[in-house]
Amino acid sequence: MTLLKHLYRISAAFLVLLGTTTVAKAQLAQPLVSEDTLTHVSEHVYALAGFPNIGIVVGNHGTLVIDTGLGERNGATVVRVAQKLAKGPNLYLTNTHYHSEHTSGEQAFPANTVILRLALQQEEMNKRVAAHLDAFRNMSAQNKELLQDVKFRTPDILFDREMKLDLGGVTARLFWLGAAHTKADMLIFVEEDSVLLPGDIVEKNLFPIMPNEDSSVKGWLAILDQLEILKPRVIAPDHGAPVTDASEIGKERAYLLDLQARASELKRQGVPVDDAGKQVAAEFHTKYPDWQGAVYIPNEVKRVYEQAQ
Repeated sequence: MTLLKHLYRISAAFLVLLGTTTVAKAQLAQPLVSEDTLTHVSEHVYALAGFPNIGIVVGNHGTLVIDTGLGERNGATVVRVAQKLAKGPNLYLTNTHYHSEHTSGEQAFPANTVILRLALQQEEMNKRVAAHLDAFRNMSAQNKELLQDVKFRTPDILFDREMKLDLGGVTARLFWLGAAHTKADMLIFVEEDSVLLPGDIVEKNLFPIMPNEDSSVKGWLAILDQLEILKPRVIAPDHGAPVTDASEIGKERAYLLDLQARASELKRQGVPVDDAGKQVAAEFHTKYPDWQGAVYIPNEVKRVYEQAQ
């Protein structure tokens, strides 16, 4: 099996819901981050494929790491790779959102690492990350070991909506466009390379994950509209294929519009939300045979029902 196919299977099974189903638990697979998966995405951007995919942006005097992996052990692998790639002394860390695999490797980073975080994301972490960590610990013995004694520190820089980070010869734009997967999804655009690192917002052939009432179909669609304006040359998602192209934005939008229309139709017909979720999941599993993670569709339907006018 190729690495890419293996990662597709992994990502199809991955679960960020605080409440997990028996089926989802049975499918779950979460590999350690490996230095062997390093991909040179563009002149300044690299990706480590894993759970999740890690982005690394390298400038002449600074290196930005995007997400950490699950727990200190994975974080240490990320740090080793970042330090090997670095051209300058400054190390920065940011997170696309608060979920455990994106944040809990933080303590492996050296003390001089500058942590940059969206203020709204920090609020969401304060509210939700402890329960999310507990849910992940209960998924497997490996997770329980990885997530022992997780420690977070106060970010060095909090920002409201957007900041630009000059790394020396390359600039990373960190920005927030609204709620979608979580309330505080952050995106990164590397301007000189035209590379977008969208977190969980754009992924190849993976059904979107909308775990709770903070998620939003409408918000997701609005974000996709704004991302398309950027016209990125390359996209480096957090899950699934570590590198893809801008056509995935349109594919993601087409899927969400299809989902929204079908769920809204069932709501107008008076179909109970749980029944509608099962029905749409069965239909779309067949309609989108190359997509993975149909277990997430019922929650997508719930979001449509909640947010329908």
